Amino acid sequence: MTTGTDQTDRPRPAPPVRPMRADARRNYERLLFQARAAFAEHGTGASLEDVARSAGVGIGTLYRHFPNRHALMSAVFEDAVSDLLARSRALLADPQPCSALVAWLRDIITHAGEYRGLSRALMSASQDAGSALSRCSTPMREAGQALLSRAQRAGAVRADVSIGDLLQLTNAIALAAEETPDDPELADRLLRLTLRGITAG
Repeated sequence: MTTGTDQTDRPRPAPPVRPMRADARRNYERLLFQARAAFAEHGTGASLEDVARSAGVGIGTLYRHFPNRHALMSAVFEDAVSDLLARSRALLADPQPCSALVAWLRDIITHAGEYRGLSRALMSASQDAGSALSRCSTPMREAGQALLSRAQRAGAVRADVSIGDLLQLTNAIALAAEETPDDPELADRLLRLTLRGITAG
């Protein structure tokens, strides 16, 4: 008869993360570099085979690092997401909570507009918790919620507005602007209409 906690019931430490080999790290960085260039030129639907070829590796190597397109996109946009998260934290000190929220949403539209297809991918990923892009969307949602809650507590934004709906609207605005390149003021007009819809009173 045993006493105390059974060994099998004790939490086991997570296995250590093995560092990437030098050649694998080089391949990873080359793939990211080429993916950024391809997405900027051709949009997020750019050929992954071309990305791998430009990086000097086979498509199998690309898929070993990035199991699918969303995983590659998540890695490519990691720095931009970090910048948007830092921006959201800085805006929490803005004396005008509603203006701070709108400024951050405008930053998101600007970022999404840099890569054709990104806004559409983000809209679909918001409905798929298993998507690798949720690594981007989850912290973004939390950051937006902090700004939204602050504006709601100040009485500047209606209490029934949700961050999920607001981010979907923002991505839809970015998508509309992407598909109407001859109207550079469209995104700002649509954002102002959105603001009228969410403002309290």
